[in-house]
Order: sequence, then structure tokens, then C-alpha cells
Amino acid sequence: MATKEFKCTVCGYVHKGDKAPEKCPVCQAPADKFEEVTPEAPAKKGPNTNSNVYTIVYAAVMVILVAFLLVFVSSVLKERQDANVKNDTKKQILSALNITDVQDVAATYAEVIKGDFLMAENGKPSEQVEEADFKTSYKTEFDEGRLHIFIAEVDGERKFIIPMNGLGLWGPIWGYIALNDDRNTVYGTYFSHQGETPGLGAEIAAEYFQDRFIGKNVVKDDDIALTVTKNGKAVDARYEVDGVTAATMTSNGVNNMIKTVLAEYMPFLTKQCCQHHEDGCCEDGECCEAETECCEAEGETNE
Repeated sequence: MATKEFKCTVCGYVHKGDKAPEKCPVCQAPADKFEEVTPEAPAKKGPNTNSNVYTIVYAAVMVILVAFLLVFVSSVLKERQDANVKNDTKKQILSALNITDVQDVAATYAEVIKGDFLMAENGKPSEQVEEADFKTSYKTEFDEGRLHIFIAEVDGERKFIIPMNGLGLWGPIWGYIALNDDRNTVYGTYFSHQGETPGLGAEIAAEYFQDRFIGKNVVKDDDIALTVTKNGKAVDARYEVDGVTAATMTSNGVNNMIKTVLAEYMPFLTKQCCQHHEDGCCEDGECCEAETECCEAEGETNE
């Protein structure tokens, strides 16, 4: 039979046996001053939370778990995120048409924008882009030679919107320029940026700067004449726009973007589809319009 232990509560003496002694041999305390010592249960074994291995494994598990959760949340919200980005792009296009503070962007866009077309070599808006293929960025499209032209109707008048991409002082800039039916007079603009300096280059997104373009002409003598100058240096009110104060580099970026992009649209801006047609165009250049056949001939050209 296992030996028990009894501890004197007075002096701490430990007695081993079947029962407590009548008196403590050290302090002479009586037997009722002894308490049986109960052996403690052995501690459960577990991982050493202070070890490097535990720390690395724990961190790895947490990273994997968090990554999985992020991927899951992203996949669940992707459709909504894509819809938000698409609506934001449509809102920017509407802003170029001076249509702001829209409650239902999708509905207003569908009402105002009559089509998204790709420009043919002769300048005619020909191939229509389906809504399912709507783009939210046009840099790659431009680089690949896919030149978009949005056709809109505002207050019974036709407008054309051209998307633009360029480079500012600190990163990408982009925007849209809306033209009247003459394809030469600016009806409105929209510019934005990724990281231009607040209060300086970032002012290209301000309404006061964008309004400076309204009424300006784009083309002169078969060349892009619309120009953003250093602030206060605009001379020709028909073509020149004052840049942002103390933001010369960003203003130059907007200027280069306009000239580079619109130069590719010269066939559209100058109606080359009419100029090269052997019988000319119908009244108002009808054969240059989207989804309209030439009224005089079968589309032969004089180069």
C-alpha cells in the first residue's frame, strides 16, 4: 500500500505513514494540526509556445487562413465591385457631357449614350461595341489601335465622346473629351489622375479647369490645335487653354495626352470618309455616320 504524507501546519514537518503522528516530533503540535498532502496531477504536455518552430507554424497558419478569407470575400464581392467600376466609368463619360449629380448612373447612361463604336481607318464609327464588352480603361485599347467613339444625344443634339489616357507628373492621367456634332468644338471634358499633387496637379480634376475647354476648337489646318499652355500664357482663345497654376508638368501631361490621342482620331475629326469618297458625301456627311451606308455609291474611294 502506498505511503501517505502528512504535513504539520505549524512548522511544516512532513510525516510519511498510514496516518498522522500523535505529536509533531519537531514542534510537538498534536495530530489534528497535520494535513494529508494530496499529490498534484501531472501537468498536461503541450506545444512549447515560446519555441521558434511554434511561432513560424502559427504565423504560417494565420497567413494561409487570412489569404483564404480575402480570396473568398473578393470572389463573393467581385460582381458588385465590377459593377461599381463600370458605373464609375459611365459616370465619368456623363461628366464629359456636363451631366453630373446623377442618381441612377446606369439608366442615365443608357438614355444618353446611343452607342460605343470603334473607328474604321477612314474615320467612320463602324463596329459597335456590345454592352457586355464595355471597358473601364482605354489605354490598352488605344495601344492596340482600337479607337472608341461614344455617340450621345443631349437635348436633341448629337455629341461625340473620345476617351484619352496619358502620363502626368507622378503617374497615369486619363479623361474624356466631348465634341459637338461638328466634331471640332469642345462641348465638355473630364480629367482624372492616379497620384498628382493635391492643390497643384490634382486640380486637373477640378470643374473650373475642365470648364476652360468648353467652346474651344480642336482642329486647325488638319492638325490638332487644341493646346494647354502655361497658366496665363494662353493667347488664342479659339484653341489655347490656361494650364493649372504651378503645375506645369501635369498641365504638359494633359496637353500631350490630348495631342497624342486626338491625332489618331484625325480621320474621324476631319471626316476623311467623305473626303475620299469619289462622289462625296450626302447632305450633312451622312455616309460618315455609324451604321449608315453611303447614299451615292458603293463605298469606293479616291486616295
